[in-house]
Amino acid sequence: MSTPLSALDLVLLAVYLAGTLGLGLWIGRSIRTGDDFFLGGRRLPWWAIGMSLVATDIGGTDIIGVGGAAYGSGLAVANFEWIGCVPAMIVGAFVFIPFFWRTGVATIPEYLERRFDVRVRTALSICWQIFMACNLGVMLLASARMTSVLFGWNETLCIVATAVLVGLYTIVGGLAAVVYTDMIQCSVMIAGCLLVLLLGVADLGGPGEFWGRLSPEQKSLVLPLDTETPFPWTGILFGLALILSPAYWIGNQAIVQRSLGAKSAFQAQAAYVWGAGLKNLIPVIIVLPGLVAALRFPELENGDKAFPSLVSHLLPSGLRGIFLAAFLAALMSSVDSYLNSASTLITHDVYRRFLNPAADPRRMLTVGRLVTGVLVTWAVGFALALSLFDEGIYTIFQTLMSFFQGPALAVLLAGAFWRRATGTGALVAFLGGIAATVSQFLLQNATVCAWLDLQPLFQIEAPFLYYSVWGFLVAVTLLVLVSLLTRR
Repeated sequence: MSTPLSALDLVLLAVYLAGTLGLGLWIGRSIRTGDDFFLGGRRLPWWAIGMSLVATDIGGTDIIGVGGAAYGSGLAVANFEWIGCVPAMIVGAFVFIPFFWRTGVATIPEYLERRFDVRVRTALSICWQIFMACNLGVMLLASARMTSVLFGWNETLCIVATAVLVGLYTIVGGLAAVVYTDMIQCSVMIAGCLLVLLLGVADLGGPGEFWGRLSPEQKSLVLPLDTETPFPWTGILFGLALILSPAYWIGNQAIVQRSLGAKSAFQAQAAYVWGAGLKNLIPVIIVLPGLVAALRFPELENGDKAFPSLVSHLLPSGLRGIFLAAFLAALMSSVDSYLNSASTLITHDVYRRFLNPAADPRRMLTVGRLVTGVLVTWAVGFALALSLFDEGIYTIFQTLMSFFQGPALAVLLAGAFWRRATGTGALVAFLGGIAATVSQFLLQNATVCAWLDLQPLFQIEAPFLYYSVWGFLVAVTLLVLVSLLTRR
């Protein structure tokens, strides 16, 4: 899988990285208060926010992993963008995002305290803080492993260098630096992946030849329940489209925080619509290359080698540097977003709420930068610790996120649409939903069942798509029952 880099490749990469760092540091000159740091002074334009949303959602591991999934499962993987993102973004744009913006909050848990009480805020915030802090290390490790395999670089050096680069401009420039650098990274990512696709299709003889050689299964967007792939239509529709996707696009702090920094409620809406438009392009540039590789290299033992194989085969000196820039752009845009949002949660939901409610804007800026620096150090240490274990950690953390996303969505929907929902009902629903998903995981996990001398409840390859459905249904039931039994 190793892809040799020439001097020209390295020069192009160095120019890109220097430009990204320079832009972030330049933006940092105008940061004066906590509001500037966490929300960009609420002066961010819609077009930059929309591109940042896309860049945040697509990480370096997604470029490799989604292409690899398409190599084995076909075009159905595109549903994670077309069905799993676009509808939820449109609903969010016209229902939730302007509503959140008008409340003037900095975090989603802060809104939940206004709607319910501090118990609900604290429970949800703790879940997101733990997940984001740990996921920073996971993203650094997963991307470093991929980079070390692709380009033969030292894994530890990749972890430290990425953390220092991203940490510098995030600490200095805050959300504004994240959004504007994400805008550049989104453009580079699209250009680099599109280049690989165009050269790959041309190598096969053109669009007609490429499409004609694909099997009906590879072209299908809807797969039956008994499919051998991990993407049956039931999981895509009920787990992804109805639960995980709305929970992600209206409840994930790393996503919603960008729109909270928009100039107006209308611009917050426009950002989501613009991002949804760009999202329609993403499957074209990261899924189709996997299908190209399936035709060009049908004997690969691992689908994750699909994209790297195309790069090694198609891109000459210089152009490989563009792809590497695109890969690192996707990586950095995810890390900087989670870094800034994790800092926002800790500073607002812990420091300001419990430790120093009277903190002035300048004090919030100082604490925010300090917390961001601590998170960078933690992420490097956690990534190095995880490097001692085997692969599969990234998937584990995605599964852990599915444990609380369904219950979190139930609480958010009830808070927005049902006046009778109470704080006690929301808290019991959130915690009960998490307990339900964890129980389902234990009953489905073959290792745990063997230890308990039980038969697994069911056998599926993508259980996280179903955990969220179960957690959501349990949470809704508990929320309704407890709310009706408690005082308004």
